[in-house]
Amino acid sequence: MERGKIGVAVIGTGFGQKVHIPGFQEHSRTELVAVYHRDIEKAKKIARLPQGVAAPIANNIPFASDNFTEIINLPEVEAVSISTPPFLHYEMAKATLNAGKHLLLEKPVTLNVNEAKELYQLAQKKGVIATVDFEFRCVPGWQLFSELLETEYVGNKRLIRIDWLGASRADKSRPWNWYSSQEKGGGALGSLGSHAFDYIYWLFGSVRRLSANFTTAIPQRIDPITGELKLVDTDDTCMLMLELADGTPCQVCISAVVHAPRPHWLEVYGDKGTLVLGSEHQKDYIHGFRVWGNQVGKPLAEIEIPNRLVFPKNHADGRISAFIRVIDNWIQSIDKGEEIVPSLREGVYSQLLMDLAHESNLKSQWVYVPELKDFLGDSK
Repeated sequence: MERGKIGVAVIGTGFGQKVHIPGFQEHSRTELVAVYHRDIEKAKKIARLPQGVAAPIANNIPFASDNFTEIINLPEVEAVSISTPPFLHYEMAKATLNAGKHLLLEKPVTLNVNEAKELYQLAQKKGVIATVDFEFRCVPGWQLFSELLETEYVGNKRLIRIDWLGASRADKSRPWNWYSSQEKGGGALGSLGSHAFDYIYWLFGSVRRLSANFTTAIPQRIDPITGELKLVDTDDTCMLMLELADGTPCQVCISAVVHAPRPHWLEVYGDKGTLVLGSEHQKDYIHGFRVWGNQVGKPLAEIEIPNRLVFPKNHADGRISAFIRVIDNWIQSIDKGEEIVPSLREGVYSQLLMDLAHESNLKSQWVYVPELKDFLGDSK
């Protein structure tokens, strides 16, 4: 028997309006029934906005509210997608789970790992399906890269290098906002490092220890309210050294303030060969990834991404293409009543590594990383 649509509420309308709403509108199994914004007039406006010039379909979301509690308790809301700034995630996610609703949460999942652990355990207790928008797991080039690593294409890994270099915060005139505040969950590590820590775990496994050094190239930005310069206390460049559980060294460089010709690049070197994954797109961080490889002594050559992995529909904004796959995995898990990967469990690990990176930066020393099952006290 064909299952009906799942009613979804979108909470947060920045990234939510650009990516979440069009993604849920397009997916065949989801129906947008509610949208939240702290300003009721903006919530109402978004509820009836067209998706865009290329696809002028009105959002037509039936319920708009500035009352979060009211939305999550609507009987037609079965699942909730949260894309608010990080400092709001914990309380909103906790309320969603306590209401017995399925959860899709943006990263970083919380402000600290203890909050993330609590949410994971609450989702387990409530028996709902909770996932995190770690969308790189759904990108064709990344999926091919993962498959090649599983075939031991490179043999025994000897070195991993990761560069993620963006210009989203490079403009000094960009005003101060939550991204500039550590207590609100801002900074390059939270924005980009949360993804990097997840895909490191997915592709290469656990981390044994790490060392981090953070810098801030633009220490002040204009407060949009007062017009005065305001202190930025978050990182905009992060240098990290990781030692994986299998002993492989991994170098990670993350920055949000540079104009780089190769913005996102992964290189894996082994005793049998090399694999490279990279994109030259600065603005769209999903589209454009290609894979190259070679066995020792042979030239590096591009490896074609098979059609079975390619997005069935290529949206102009690549984030929508990947997000639809995130939705699809979430809905399939809800249908089956089975825990999804990535779940909040993977969100906990990403947050754990971020917390320890901050600790390492403050102490200027290496810090050891506990095994996730030991930290959570479970047997998985």
